[in-house]
Amino acid sequence: MPDKIVLQIAGRRIEHFESYSVEADIYTADDAFYLELSNPGVKIRGGDRCELYVNDRQVLTGIIDTVDKGGDKKGTTLRLEGRDLMGLLVDSYCEDFSDLQDITLKGLAERLLKPVPYINRSAVRYQSGALQRIDTEERHVKVDPGRTIFDVLKTYALSRGLMFFALEDGTFVFGKPRSGGAPVFRLIRRKGDPRENNVESGSLVDSIARRYSKVVVTGQQQGEDDTDPDGINTQASVTDPTFPFYKPYVETADQNDALSPAQHARMVMERMKFEGFQLKYTAPFHTQNGEPWRINEICHVIDEDLEIDGDYLIYARTFRMDKSGSYTDLKLSWPGVVQ
Repeated sequence: MPDKIVLQIAGRRIEHFESYSVEADIYTADDAFYLELSNPGVKIRGGDRCELYVNDRQVLTGIIDTVDKGGDKKGTTLRLEGRDLMGLLVDSYCEDFSDLQDITLKGLAERLLKPVPYINRSAVRYQSGALQRIDTEERHVKVDPGRTIFDVLKTYALSRGLMFFALEDGTFVFGKPRSGGAPVFRLIRRKGDPRENNVESGSLVDSIARRYSKVVVTGQQQGEDDTDPDGINTQASVTDPTFPFYKPYVETADQNDALSPAQHARMVMERMKFEGFQLKYTAPFHTQNGEPWRINEICHVIDEDLEIDGDYLIYARTFRMDKSGSYTDLKLSWPGVVQ
């Protein structure tokens, strides 16, 4: 059965759409959406906060950016465009230009998020164990003019091996993508017995073009004596035994108030492997066993055509509907990768 889609704005419910596209991507800061309505019967303005539900499950919390209204002999048409709540942080620039010493991640987030509307600052989530680990390390943040709130918080999080992303209900998370656990969803495409298949199409890109067999990170980490070269220069490397031949990559990074070179190198290599292995599927409708498709969930994939049988992370999902029907586009890759 088709899924029930409801857009809610200030208590008003809209349930009839001509078309829509609702994106979610754990690696994209501000997820976009558009909704096309006919004869909506309600007044909507740019800046309105909105929520979108699939079968009464919340799948988006965002802000209307653009209202495009028109009409013809058939009636009024309305196209709404917007982004999730993280879009506010992407657009908002820091006004407090400081060189902050001895500040925790939680303290920094509370300080920068304070003037931003629509955000429940008490609901910011710090992944289990992450806050304690971060706040025992050196804490130094420089906020320069021209930097956005998202940029500052993302940079601080990445320097500790974490990401900064938003969930469907508007919760902000400092943590890592799921690295394992029981699969919540399943994608199946068999050759012999198509009755079990639950996807419209699928594809795999497996590329070594931007991957390397060895990643070397060099940097400078200030010691007690800044004039001692041996105390300043740092270097570490990691290798990928699955790469087919020798191909080194070298990156220079300022290691002050950042990851150690070894941690940085591992993160760079994981990112390269992630970007080189991309699964894409289109599934009918927007739910599986009553659950809307969600990002940051583990999905078991059995695809006999692509010779795939394993668990992967759903990192991107787009709900879309047009005259041909309603579908969900999914992107999957290796779990647990910080970008």
